[in-house]
Amino acid sequence: MSLLLKNGKVYAGGKLRNLDVLIDDRGCLTMADQMDLEEAVDETIDATEMLITAGLIDPHVHLREPGFAYKETIASGTRAAAKGGYTTIFAMPNLNPVPDSVEHLKEQLKLIQQQACIRVLPYASITVGQKGSGELVDMKALSPYVLGFSDDGKGVQSEALMRQAMQQAAAENCLIVAHCEDESLIAPGACIHDGKKAHELGLIGISSASEYKQVERDLKLAKETGCQYHVCHVSCKESVDLIRQAKKEGVQVSAEVTVHHLLLCEEDIVEDDGRFKMNPPLRSKEDQLALLEGIKDGTIEMIATDHAPHSEEEKARGLAASAMGVIGSELAFGLIYHYLVLPKKLSLEKVLDCMSYHCANIFGIEGGDLVNFEKANLAVFDLKARRKIEKQELISKGKSTPFLGWYRSGLCRLTIADGKIVYREGI
Repeated sequence: MSLLLKNGKVYAGGKLRNLDVLIDDRGCLTMADQMDLEEAVDETIDATEMLITAGLIDPHVHLREPGFAYKETIASGTRAAAKGGYTTIFAMPNLNPVPDSVEHLKEQLKLIQQQACIRVLPYASITVGQKGSGELVDMKALSPYVLGFSDDGKGVQSEALMRQAMQQAAAENCLIVAHCEDESLIAPGACIHDGKKAHELGLIGISSASEYKQVERDLKLAKETGCQYHVCHVSCKESVDLIRQAKKEGVQVSAEVTVHHLLLCEEDIVEDDGRFKMNPPLRSKEDQLALLEGIKDGTIEMIATDHAPHSEEEKARGLAASAMGVIGSELAFGLIYHYLVLPKKLSLEKVLDCMSYHCANIFGIEGGDLVNFEKANLAVFDLKARRKIEKQELISKGKSTPFLGWYRSGLCRLTIADGKIVYREGI
């Protein structure tokens, strides 16, 4: 089926232009000024006031399968991402079995092939069992099948073990993608940032040092080994400063920040509710502003969701006892557009680069830009549309988000992945 999008605002090649976009019956796209076709198309859509951009890429998503399908399935998770305008997501290894061997990984790959409506690229774990300690996985055997290696949810605790991991990753020309968390600096029962909100609520806090001390260690090791190193969900100002300095020194480092860390801080925790609990936690206002500055100056190249669905029961136990993690795939762009782009805190071009182009470029994958005659991977956002976030609208099996009652603007109306429509609403 061929489709013509007329009069849209197209972001391609780093520029916003008014163009027509044709997706032909093979799923390939062509962009041109005022396209006049000799042959009829199956459908024409007036895309006036709409943004047409490369499909978004999320470097940090928990799909929960295999092992935890009660939280999320690959089918539900990819449908939620498609609703948010994503055509590629990177799947974290917090699974059962952990993708720590080719045999275990193939269970996940089979489910992806059967269920995913968009492209899903998995990570393997760094350590066997994703324990953050013990034995390293066989990176040579796994590297042809994965984007990189991550023990997300656990920091690699031993400096010697992380050095060995980076040496092996450098030899295989693949990435180490690190959840930075020094467990020796975290007290039992810690649940939110060690700041005024923790003191106010009488809760045990998680210090910023538990993150930035491990970032500091890993940056030193990345410089030493020449490994390409990516920092997950940066949350504090010290981490931003360390990454900024490392870039100046030529270290191969990239970083991501989540939507919730960009838009929220500890002051936004209004009640003892599990929907405000995530790891790393919401930090201080000063940290939040430092993260935004890190995006502006290029220290942080990617905006991720860290989409981490849990059951309602797991998130209904208050801040101290609830599971860590919130959802974000279907809300991310709309929130960023409403609260950062419209108030002119970030440009639309910067946001699109951070939510697509940089992810593709740094991880060395296809996508991230619209290119003539290639298979269409794109999203269409209605820049004039606005909607209040309600639980009943969510596709993800997980429903816990700190953004209930907030607004999102620039609603996704159409997502095309590999030339096929995978989400459509109101267009």
